[in-house]
Amino acid sequence: MPSNNDELKNLKSGDGELSRRGFLKGAAIGISSIAVPFGTADASIWDEFFQKHFKEMSQDELQSTIARLEKDYKADYGVDIKVGTEKPIPNTLFGYGLDLSRCIGCRRCVYACVKENNQSRHDPQIQWISVLRFKKGEKWVSDLEESEIYYNPDEVPEEGYFYMPVSCQQCENSPCAKVCPTKATWKEPDGIVVVDYNWCIGCRYCMASCPYGARHFNWAKPNIPKEEINPDTHYLGNRPRIKGCVEKCTFCIQRTRKGKYPACVEICPVGARKFGNLLDKDSEIRYCIDKKRVFRLKEDLNTRPKFYYFFSL
Repeated sequence: MPSNNDELKNLKSGDGELSRRGFLKGAAIGISSIAVPFGTADASIWDEFFQKHFKEMSQDELQSTIARLEKDYKADYGVDIKVGTEKPIPNTLFGYGLDLSRCIGCRRCVYACVKENNQSRHDPQIQWISVLRFKKGEKWVSDLEESEIYYNPDEVPEEGYFYMPVSCQQCENSPCAKVCPTKATWKEPDGIVVVDYNWCIGCRYCMASCPYGARHFNWAKPNIPKEEINPDTHYLGNRPRIKGCVEKCTFCIQRTRKGKYPACVEICPVGARKFGNLLDKDSEIRYCIDKKRVFRLKEDLNTRPKFYYFFSL
């Protein structure tokens, strides 16, 4: 007769992680009643599965969870990864602006985002920013499906084209948060739409509801070379994600809640990206909104994005 540990191993996925679907399947047939001796290596698995929602944890529970995550990341990646829990800055509502007349389509923002936010490099390759190419005079930005994403010229910018980077629009009226059955995604007081990856069950309802294609599913354990891992992370942001969850842009929450710019803003060689506090009338983002002819993607859907596009030239 199989032992308790043998039963538990049968629920694990191929890469050694306990499969969420396997766990639920096991629970349905009564395996959830297996008594795993606490103090063993397997006890931490139960700690993860019975972990409270981020917003429901006490300070002691949160610190215990962070300690467990940092220990697991050290074992998985061989790097001391710090998981922060910085709270929203008071009287702050983050907003983003992008000057399409300046963007040259170089994709430096994409590469900086991947490096900063610990995205899987390949198998699977995940990128939170997509740079779309439009031909001037023939297509408009409302025709997102008619744009090109896999362009590869010798040099950029190309004559006769303009470029439009698209990522999470950080909607004030977020359809993704409405459909999540476990409330694993929600909008924070500073306007950032976040994900508690340990509560995501991978149903992908949020992906189906997002009109911007801004959410990405981890089909496999993230592939991040040890030497490329960013050890400065946030629980709701760029910490390494698990297999089988949905991830997205968080305005570099690990940076912006410390008063820094998102990585994509810092890296842009032409200053096309703007970022700041929408509640500050003297901020650069408010200047752009007040002085430029801005528009937001798919405004007719009433998602109320906090991501503004404009042409300054």
